[in-house]
Amino acid sequence: MDVTKSLKDQQITENHGSCDHLLHKLLPDISLPNQSGNLLKLNRSDTFRKVIYFYSLTGHPEKKLPENWNKIPGANGCTLENCSFRDNYEKFIELNSIPIGISTQTVEDIYEMTSRLRIQYDVLSDSSLKCVSELKLPTFSIKNRTFIKKITIIVEKNIIRKVFFPIHSINKHVNEVLVWLKIN
Repeated sequence: MDVTKSLKDQQITENHGSCDHLLHKLLPDISLPNQSGNLLKLNRSDTFRKVIYFYSLTGHPEKKLPENWNKIPGANGCTLENCSFRDNYEKFIELNSIPIGISTQTVEDIYEMTSRLRIQYDVLSDSSLKCVSELKLPTFSIKNRTFIKKITIIVEKNIIRKVFFPIHSINKHVNEVLVWLKIN
């Protein structure tokens, strides 16, 4: 399966204001493990902007997706989303920004995905739901397991300056983020 191909955009009927509370919020003073298990502090003094994209789950070649996964609006396409950010990494750097992925998957699953897809930046595990709780991120659950809905935030000097939610098109999302970075 070629994960770099477009997906049919899904109809997502979310309340557009359900993440308004994030705008101008300070990032929490927490650290999350990256794909290598090393802790990365979210709230830190960087000269570049952080483009933090939250996603629910990337598939694993040896594991089944949760039941009816592809029927959940906005759930599928996370592998494509990671590949889109990976493929545009140099553009993010040119715009004085760096992408960081976050999901509730385990460090082991994130390590497998970043190795397989050759992702060169940090992807963090929020399996403890620390960041989800602190930021009050939108989630959904399947069989007592919590997943983050797709959302992207742009952080400058530890303040959330832009929130993309809901994300209607995985195919167009990275370009929307890059355009925002260019004009802001």
